[in-house]
Amino acid sequence: MFELLIYMFENYLSSKSYLDFNNISMELEAAGFDNDDIEEAFDWFSQLKAMSDKIPQAIDAKENTNLRIFTEKEYKKISSEGLGFILFLEQAKVLNSIEREIIIDRAMALNQNIISIDEVRWVVMMALWNNGKENDYLFVEDALYNKDTLTIH
Repeated sequence: MFELLIYMFENYLSSKSYLDFNNISMELEAAGFDNDDIEEAFDWFSQLKAMSDKIPQAIDAKENTNLRIFTEKEYKKISSEGLGFILFLEQAKVLNSIEREIIIDRAMALNQNIISIDEVRWVVMMALWNNGKENDYLFVEDALYNKDTLTIH
């Protein structure tokens, strides 16, 4: 399903225009994606949107003082590099604590045993784009495609 999430994000969702889910479903089926995976992917994005819509607009990442202790399930499923990347973004004030929790929730919702650093980066990118944080999205996109040159100034 993860490949389908990326495909949908790159081809449909990142445009932020009106989406006709019936047409998209038919196009995805014609492209060879499984109907169950398509439904799971739509559910995944719907949950992301629902969670993001609940974020208070007044939250300031600079005032972020919450300490996060990961659960055993999170440690087992999300790679240590992925968890480190999430913490890095929070410390760099790219994410606030609520966005961090949304990203962890969406990573845990993926139907696979292990979530790699690249998959975490994609989840972060989709969450930031969905929250209207395009500039931060571009930072993560750079981290995804230019892994050797990631720096914060």
